[in-house]
Amino acid sequence: MKYLTILLIGSMSLMGASTEVVQYMNELSSVAKTENKSFAGFDAARGKEIFTSTHTGKQGKPISCTSCHTTNLSNYGKNSLTGKVIEPLSPKANPQRLTSVKEVTKWLKRNFVDVYAREGTAQEKGDVLTYIIKN
Repeated sequence: MKYLTILLIGSMSLMGASTEVVQYMNELSSVAKTENKSFAGFDAARGKEIFTSTHTGKQGKPISCTSCHTTNLSNYGKNSLTGKVIEPLSPKANPQRLTSVKEVTKWLKRNFVDVYAREGTAQEKGDVLTYIIKN
């Protein structure tokens, strides 16, 4: 397991997530295993489904993550409520993304509440982060 963690940290860091964020993802993985005994790891395809699917958000209107971030994570987005421009979400296009656990946890919580009207599970958060890192 120790070697798997080192490999995960190395591969995720090369793709754009900081070591701090990769460690956070390892913690999410541990929580996901306790929440779901059949958990076998984070999955970018599940993350894409979470990111692109439309739900009735906290405002009572249909919304998805792509409503603000667009379907191309390398592009600038725009907050659908405030009109504020959002920097690209992809760490490949924006090296400042996925560098701070404080920022990652803040925005995951806020955006899950906005879109799903609830906080995301550890597996959902990890799946979404995996999708973002790979895009």
